[in-house]
Amino acid sequence: MKVVNTVFPSPEQFQEFFGAPDDGPFVMVNLLKFKEKAEYADGSEPGLSGREAYARYGAVVSGLVEALGGRIRYSGAVTGLLLGEVEEMWDAVALAEYPSLAAFQAMALSPEMHAIEHHRKAGLAGQLNIRTRPAPGFEPPGVHDTQRLWKPEKADAVN
Repeated sequence: MKVVNTVFPSPEQFQEFFGAPDDGPFVMVNLLKFKEKAEYADGSEPGLSGREAYARYGAVVSGLVEALGGRIRYSGAVTGLLLGEVEEMWDAVALAEYPSLAAFQAMALSPEMHAIEHHRKAGLAGQLNIRTRPAPGFEPPGVHDTQRLWKPEKADAVN
């Protein structure tokens, strides 16, 4: 399997991704690789790390995700690899839940996203974005509630 981290999709990838059927909520798996030092186009912030530049982007984008009805389900540092092999490990993983492909596209093309994109570009060496659909029984609350296998509202009774 060939793995290539990039910062932006090619026009063909963009068209294929957003041309897919919009089949409801999904979770985007973000595998992130940061630059050692941030690289802003204007040369500003020479002492900032790539992770710090991306954190500026992340602080705002989480609000954009929530405003469209989504949420950041998880964000954390990669600390090890049990199975498989990659030439270079990612630095972080983030899981973002979106209500629909249309909502994600509207956010991705919004003026608000455009205003913070320079932090993402300055901080990222590359990433993979993997769109996933919940398996039957694992949909977010409100989607087929009676059929969900995992019920977070019952977690207190188990723990």
